Amino acid sequence: MKTRIILVRHAEAEGNANRVFHGWTDSSITEKGHLQAAQVAERLRNTEIDVIYSSTLKRAVQTAQHIADIKGLPIIKTDLLKEINGGNWEDVSWIELAKKWPKHYFLWENFPHLHRMPEGESMEEMFLRIVGELKKIVEINKGKRICIVTHGTAIKALMCHLKGCSLDEMLNIPWHENTSVSVFDYDEDTGVYIAITEGDASHLKKSMGTLQNQDWWIDLMKDGGGAK
Repeated sequence: MKTRIILVRHAEAEGNANRVFHGWTDSSITEKGHLQAAQVAERLRNTEIDVIYSSTLKRAVQTAQHIADIKGLPIIKTDLLKEINGGNWEDVSWIELAKKWPKHYFLWENFPHLHRMPEGESMEEMFLRIVGELKKIVEINKGKRICIVTHGTAIKALMCHLKGCSLDEMLNIPWHENTSVSVFDYDEDTGVYIAITEGDASHLKKSMGTLQNQDWWIDLMKDGGGAK
């Protein structure tokens, strides 16, 4: 028996657009984000989906709602799919993070599996939380097609689990564009996830992307650092 996981990153939110760290900060998606969400929903119109799960944060729920409206399905919301709790990093600009917490920021950039947010979650705690929830979701939805809407860092951690690698390989997992789609089939007989699609945002025109239109990402791509 195979269970399909359709993993969707939320649409562009205020924190993404303004380059401010939002983990548990409950920001909404932007006007552009609603357009992105409508486009990923249209992409999934003819994709078989039996159930939709979402982080309880607004940016994920608002994205999931676009999909739910097209599919005629309810959204099952769970706190355990939330982004990493940023603690003191919450609502601070990325430029300021590097200045105020240089040691923490160094770990975030170079050894994310060892990182702990000041007064917040460690990457390992978030990993155990979200992977534990994924396992529960799969267990109660065997053989179904499950759409899960969650967050950027959460997806990087989940990808380690889905690809069968340890969290210390997280640095090698690329950041996925807003509303990107990743699809994995879980084979219950082998206990292995098989990748079908990873981080695909081909439903977005270039002008509609978030990461690909930000200077920091363009510079990172030029340096060959897309996996960061």
